[in-house]
Amino acid sequence: MSGRLVLGGAPLGQPGDVGPRLREVMGTADVLAVEDTRRLHRLASDLGVTFTGRVVTFHESVEKARLPGLMTALAEGATVLLLTDAGMPSVSDPGYTLVRAAIEAGVPITSVPGPSAVTTALAVSGLPVDRFCFEGFLPRKGGERRSALAALADERRTMVFFESPHRLADALADAAAAFGASREAAVCRELTKTYEEIRRGPLAELAEWAAEGVKGEITLVVAGAVAAPVHLDATQLAAAVAEEEAAGATRKDAIRAVVVRTGLPRRTVYDAVVAAKGS
Repeated sequence: MSGRLVLGGAPLGQPGDVGPRLREVMGTADVLAVEDTRRLHRLASDLGVTFTGRVVTFHESVEKARLPGLMTALAEGATVLLLTDAGMPSVSDPGYTLVRAAIEAGVPITSVPGPSAVTTALAVSGLPVDRFCFEGFLPRKGGERRSALAALADERRTMVFFESPHRLADALADAAAAFGASREAAVCRELTKTYEEIRRGPLAELAEWAAEGVKGEITLVVAGAVAAPVHLDATQLAAAVAEEEAAGATRKDAIRAVVVRTGLPRRTVYDAVVAAKGS
């Protein structure tokens, strides 16, 4: 009889941000696989939870070594709760290898959704959040970091990064060089904690501020690139719509595709199509 793997969302800072379901699973799980046992005991104390399950450390350096034992426990019917220090497991934290192994073994997987630094930082950044991408931690070495940022220079979506405080100033300076000094960004420090701070502004200004020294856990949100305007006359716009229609799109969808591609108002594209049809 297979057990069950539960991914638990741990609070970023405030214990009250998690609900009764996490308390329940912490108290009833047969095995608690945790990134840091000290954090587990502190969280249990804050939440008023008494756990009786076996505690197993599950951090980056022991993740592969712990995997066989956890899979054996799951195969024997145990409920295994996976908790990282903060936020959801697997999001730049341990967990991916265990999730993949459980899927391949046919073990049921569920979650107790909880806080996430990614979505929290996006929400408070003041930057567009209708489309975004998460890039995790930037490379530690300067050359590799600059290459990674250069590859993202044309990314239109808002970008979210994790960064260590002692590399933040260099990362912001490199981002300013890759994206432009005036690109808007937000540095979210110690989210939901006592010394929470949100710094918003152009990358160059944020880099100058960070050079004075920053402490705490950092989530960096950077605005996406603005599409360069496309200049097409009415004849070219009508031809672009006709090309989309020839590929199988309806007139409405073809006009929408050209609007997205060019950034021009829909009325401008529509009028170009009507004029071409009339001529």
